[in-house]
Amino acid sequence: MSDLLNAGELLAVARQETGLSDWGDDSFVERFGLAVRHINTIPMYAEGRRAAALNCHWLLTDRLKFFNDRKLYPLDEEVIDRPMFATGEPRSGTTLMHALMSVDPDARALRFWEVMHPSPPPGVAGGSHPGIALAEQEWQEINTKMWKWLHCHPYNDMGGDGLPEDERCWAFDFRVMTPTAWWRVPMQNLSMGLPTDSAAQNRIHKMMLQAFQYNREKKYWVLKGFHGFRLKEFFDTYPDATLVWLHRDPVQVAASSTAMMRDIMEGIVGKIDLVAEAKMHLDRVRMSIANTMSNPLVSDPRVHHVRYKDFVADPIGTIRGYYLFAKREFTPQAEAAMRDYLANNKGDRHGKFEYSTRLLTDAGYDIDALNEEFSPFRERYNVEIEVRK
Repeated sequence: MSDLLNAGELLAVARQETGLSDWGDDSFVERFGLAVRHINTIPMYAEGRRAAALNCHWLLTDRLKFFNDRKLYPLDEEVIDRPMFATGEPRSGTTLMHALMSVDPDARALRFWEVMHPSPPPGVAGGSHPGIALAEQEWQEINTKMWKWLHCHPYNDMGGDGLPEDERCWAFDFRVMTPTAWWRVPMQNLSMGLPTDSAAQNRIHKMMLQAFQYNREKKYWVLKGFHGFRLKEFFDTYPDATLVWLHRDPVQVAASSTAMMRDIMEGIVGKIDLVAEAKMHLDRVRMSIANTMSNPLVSDPRVHHVRYKDFVADPIGTIRGYYLFAKREFTPQAEAAMRDYLANNKGDRHGKFEYSTRLLTDAGYDIDALNEEFSPFRERYNVEIEVRK
């Protein structure tokens, strides 16, 4: 390539290598161009630009092969029956909730090796799927580069068999730039700024579920994503889905999210501006809580609300309650597997995750004022001020 980060050349090379040309939607080429222009605004040495180009190539070729699979196999005939989703603010227990549901022998969860390398469909590749070993190698690289991430997110020790958030399905759609797609590139991940389309993103998510269950043992899906801002499109895509929504103290959510991103980004770009990071996360929490308080679909009968405090106190009982809500049988085998997971996967197994609300006070915020600001949310969901020891 004459220019490593030239959008037109990257697209052409991906088409040439795969022999394919269908990008899946008419706006993709323009959107990819915007993503490349964003990357080109970031000052990087030649090695970083090379890594960005290689990541683009990986995602582009994956996209072409993924959409071609739908021409080779009857994937659109797959029915996604009553999927179960966990949602809530980041750092509110959703990952543990999802991890526990994922060990239910009657359930199926997305795996990183699937979403990182989604072609061919696992049901036609069997245990020899090329993505399994490749994703495992990539996760060894991720965990070496971002080793502090294991402190706040110990689930990353599952490697390629780990549990991605639903948002990871859209990495090759270039609407978000997630850490697990861009860890090789010395740049801040971009979660806002690229053109989003919730309906289109959910369609791709459903396509992945269809591809990953095709020609495999029948199981129901258990999933996790931050769907609060896209509830209409979510339920349009999955009208028979249920959603368990965990609610935690927003002040602690902002502080913990700031510390988590510090641990992630220090492995990618080095030290970051913690004051700016704290402000960004608090702004995001404010927008999210405002949506929670105003979006009428938050009260939809398909949504089951629980407190983070109650989940931490009784994880199994909370999940049993969600299964009852979702009209799924909570079998003795599922309970036994979940209890075994809790016993053998302690949250501090890679070291204790340290954070405090000082991250917010250092950024100029008054904690008492923030507690007052979020008091309507606390009252609505009976969320107490969380005092960390």
